[in-house]
Amino acid sequence: MDYENVYNLYKEKTISGRYLNLEKLRPFFQSSADKVDWKVLGSSVQKKPIYGAAFGNGKIKILMWSQMHGNESTTTKGLVDFMNFLNANSKEAVAILTAYSFLIIPVLNPDGAAVYTRVNANEVDLNRDFQNLTQPESQLLMHTFEDFNPDYCFNLHDQRTIFGVANTDKPATVSFLAPSFNEERAFDEARLKSVEMIVKMYNSLKRFIPEQIGRFDDGFNPNCVGDTFQALKTPTILIEAGHFPEDYDREKTRKYIFIALLSAFRSSNENVIVNTVLSDYLRIPQNSSNFFDFVYRNVRINYEKSDLITNFAVQFREELIGDNVVFNGYIAKVGNLDAYFGHVDYDAESKKFSNDNLNIPKTDEIASFSIDNKVIFVNGMIKN
Repeated sequence: MDYENVYNLYKEKTISGRYLNLEKLRPFFQSSADKVDWKVLGSSVQKKPIYGAAFGNGKIKILMWSQMHGNESTTTKGLVDFMNFLNANSKEAVAILTAYSFLIIPVLNPDGAAVYTRVNANEVDLNRDFQNLTQPESQLLMHTFEDFNPDYCFNLHDQRTIFGVANTDKPATVSFLAPSFNEERAFDEARLKSVEMIVKMYNSLKRFIPEQIGRFDDGFNPNCVGDTFQALKTPTILIEAGHFPEDYDREKTRKYIFIALLSAFRSSNENVIVNTVLSDYLRIPQNSSNFFDFVYRNVRINYEKSDLITNFAVQFREELIGDNVVFNGYIAKVGNLDAYFGHVDYDAESKKFSNDNLNIPKTDEIASFSIDNKVIFVNGMIKN
């Protein structure tokens, strides 16, 4: 299959960028209404509707949800594109819908999505609420899980730009995890089924981003939804959408999420050799927190009347301004950065740093400065 061509055919043109809420999804809901039986499964803290849609009539039941964290919208975009594919009545789509039955919740946390925050309106991280189930959104997902009784769960998230693949200079554009179900991180039949599904997706994605696929940390946390469902013997797959170079809107990453989802359910990929699947999974490199958005090396500063050479890093903070997510760069670390990479890596060649403050970089300051009074940086980026 030509995955890129298929993606271009079914990409939902009405949505883009990082800020995605129910209002921005309304055109998709309306245009798909004649093909999709949208149901209101419940409501959020602020009484916003939480929508779900069913697809297919196959024996294998798949429960999928996105935007459990309201500011993690990339997988929602990929999921919407995947729903467009399922609606297309193509030969491939019909084959998938004959084998599988899907229940898809595109935005589990509409209150958080509206204000672009990780938490819900009660400032609770829903992915840490699956033992106490204190929130209506967590309760809804658990009730849906119990009623639908899925054979697999897909838990879809975004990860920050700080993550790279192992100790390389490659960003973790997509990361996978088969969550643990106990402290020992053992592998039972359910978890091995999660592993098998991940290996199918990994084998398809590595054609496109071979060095940019990671494996998320599998430390057990019973408060997390994936660990909870895995402990209930339902194979659960975590997908994390990450950074692709120069793609802060995550439109390229969106494509790879679509490819991962589509490849998971194509029968032509089901010939994974079971007795090697665990070793294949464990060979996927683990994520490392080894990136900053910008790293500036060999910068000369004057500190206590002495010239010193140092390094510093800048990290974007995402802030919702009006209807757009704005990326504001702040100095995050000063000093030895040998263990870190920058999505942009700048060598100052021992030239002098200056700004409006003390002419030294200080953490938590906005990243506006100059090098040698000639190269001007605004918000971490060279001013044109």
